[in-house]
Amino acid sequence: MYAPRVFVSMICALLVFAVATYWIHGSFYTTFIQTAISLVVIQICYFIGVVFMVSREKKRMRKTLEFQKDRPASADQAGPEPISAVSRHRPTLKDI
Repeated sequence: MYAPRVFVSMICALLVFAVATYWIHGSFYTTFIQTAISLVVIQICYFIGVVFMVSREKKRMRKTLEFQKDRPASADQAGPEPISAVSRHRPTLKDI
């Protein structure tokens, strides 16, 4: 969920809902109250959606890490070779 797109979509949906509510009831007060309630419901659903997506990703990552722990390391995936010790070089007058 890309947040700016969600907020723009939410505002557009609320505007359409407010116009439809005013068209049906003809009352600014009723329109304001019902639109505010809709705003709260949409925000709660957005929060639940984000929590669900984060928990699903956490489970997927946990499974991936457990799978990698169980797998023996092969020679191809041994990692980089260690760097041998290099003597320190101090500049001398010959280097200039």
